Amino acid sequence: MESYNSFKVAQQQVLEAARILNLDEATVDLLIFPQREFKFTLNVKMDNGASRIFHGYRIQYNQARGPAKGGIRFHPEETVDTIRALASWMTWKTAVVDLPLGGGKGGVKCNPKELSISELERLSRAYVRAISPMIGIDKDVPAPDVYTNPQIMTWMMDEYETLVNRHHPGVMTDKPQQVGGTEGRRDATARGGVITVREACKLYGYDPHRCYAIQGFGNAGQRAALLHQEILGGGKLVAVSDSRGAIFNRDGMDPKELVTHKLTNGTVANFPGGKPLPQEELLELDVEVLYPAALENSITSENAGKIKARVICELANGPTTPEADFILNKNNVHVIPDILASAGGVTVSYFEMVQDHYSYFWEENLVHERLDKKLTKAYKTVQEAVKEKQIHPRLAAMVVGVARVAEACKLRGWV
Repeated sequence: MESYNSFKVAQQQVLEAARILNLDEATVDLLIFPQREFKFTLNVKMDNGASRIFHGYRIQYNQARGPAKGGIRFHPEETVDTIRALASWMTWKTAVVDLPLGGGKGGVKCNPKELSISELERLSRAYVRAISPMIGIDKDVPAPDVYTNPQIMTWMMDEYETLVNRHHPGVMTDKPQQVGGTEGRRDATARGGVITVREACKLYGYDPHRCYAIQGFGNAGQRAALLHQEILGGGKLVAVSDSRGAIFNRDGMDPKELVTHKLTNGTVANFPGGKPLPQEELLELDVEVLYPAALENSITSENAGKIKARVICELANGPTTPEADFILNKNNVHVIPDILASAGGVTVSYFEMVQDHYSYFWEENLVHERLDKKLTKAYKTVQEAVKEKQIHPRLAAMVVGVARVAEACKLRGWV
């Protein structure tokens, strides 16, 4: 079984792009490491009156193109290398869709499921007190990630505003609309992914009305199930999975009923319209489009050769290993890589920053229209790099992103 250090994979991807771009040694050295790393110990008072120490991180990978942008994760197995990798990918993701932002990521090693609401709030506020000198609308703008949400962002924004003693809603994104959030954020990641699938179908002649399957039925997976049919005008959802099971129906399942079942029962298992399916078999089904929206390293050299999907749209971070990429490319599977496919979320987060800045908010259809324009253009730019450089799509997306960041670094005189 392949096992990867995420940061080493991220560095290798940068090195491959740098080789294609013929970057000089100093530029490469600058781009394969984070610019700034912060580590904190957080003392939090628990409900029983005892104090508990948590370990927190914030990494600002590169800010040549603008303020760092990236989520905050609360996870019991959080590691600094995972955060470094995610901060790296955020840097290239914002560059691929041509946003005036850099890349960052943060996290706290904890199990939020074991914390009460009040403990979670105190932890969130303690984290912001630690990172407050390093963040701000012109420095670094966090957002939710694994096991964090809009409520946590609101606590964090409120703590930051208390510390600086002025209104600053744009310091965090993906907030509720009542406190500066934007229309169109909830489904932005999935919407952006489905838009890129639409463009792939137009460019290469894939049939969006055939079958599709979704691995991982969290927020992005649920939204993709609904939006695939809305944006592409059809399609048959034949399989979905979550951490507790996978289901299959060759004749298709109603996405709305499936989402309702998941929200009611906490799992897709036992859905009346689906039969149980071994988790690993979902990835190998004969479908037109496959959406990996769950775990990293789900597609490996062991199963890549068995994948029959014609298009893979990566809504998860890092679902495909480097070896699997080469196998999929050899087998003519069209991969829309994560730094492009899942860029809808950060794009609408940027829109939220803009709206917060001048306190004027757009209607939802305008958010959708501008997201569509950004992702469509980014997809076409990456495909031009695929053809020009004769490389696979992930490397092409990295080439586009790395080239833009490297250019900004050179213009600034950093290298």
